[in-house]
Amino acid sequence: MARRLPSIHPSSNPRVESLEGLGALVRNARAQARMRIDDAAAFCGVSADLLSRLENGKSITTDRLFKVLEGLGLEVLVVSREQALKLKDVAQQESE
Repeated sequence: MARRLPSIHPSSNPRVESLEGLGALVRNARAQARMRIDDAAAFCGVSADLLSRLENGKSITTDRLFKVLEGLGLEVLVVSREQALKLKDVAQQESE
């Protein structure tokens, strides 16, 4: 069976509150890069099974998570809740 590209969701919220949310962001980044899961996994240096588990909200090891994020051009930013709300306000103003 041919592997298809997932749909792109342009309004994805970058704030992650769960593994499912993180997986959705990773899947969306892969879709925007127009990469099939097996190609993206090979590019990131992980198995397609591992990438699938991540995209479906299952836990994976932190080192592998960072490999996937780096491979897809994503960053982790740890800020206080107050800073996150300010960043959200700025992002909303820029999109208006």
